[in-house]
Amino acid sequence: MAKATLNKNGIATKAGEITVYNFDLKSREFLAESVEFLAVGVGIPAHSCTDKPVEAKEGYAVCRALSPDGWEYVADHRGETVYNTTTGQPVEITLPGDYADGVTVISPSTPYDQWNGSEWVTDEDARRKAQVGEAGQIKARLLSEAKSTISLWQTGLQLGIISDEDKASLMAWMLYIQALNAVDTTTAPDIDWPPLP
Repeated sequence: MAKATLNKNGIATKAGEITVYNFDLKSREFLAESVEFLAVGVGIPAHSCTDKPVEAKEGYAVCRALSPDGWEYVADHRGETVYNTTTGQPVEITLPGDYADGVTVISPSTPYDQWNGSEWVTDEDARRKAQVGEAGQIKARLLSEAKSTISLWQTGLQLGIISDEDKASLMAWMLYIQALNAVDTTTAPDIDWPPLP
């Protein structure tokens, strides 16, 4: 088959086949080469060019240059996880290119870490507030479970139909509830929770 001839605008002036190099619209990354048949007056397919890409290179993606022609190496961190310096949330890199602004490859060690520009620093006040809040939730849950446990015994006691064994259990659980009420959650995480009866 004859080889296509293109004018300076990339339109075929002579019909034939031509090898083109296809690239991704968004990332501009080289995808594959293909042989295309061009009729007179037809240009090459969109997102392709006729100049051969540079050789592959470890750690880089071969991408179409932003200038009108040529290829370039673009740093390729795809598959890596970086961390948003505002939220600390992980972000998976899916496109070729340098690291974005506002991310770091260093992972935060706690949910209370704040980025100071070069490292994560734990916000001790935020951690302390969270620990106190969590201790308050634990205390409320334990009290609710204990009160649920003793409700039938209390009814039996009011009606005078409680056995001595259940009365002893009710007493043990009431002492447990008193001990729970005495817990100071502001000392979290250093809390000695009373044992279940």
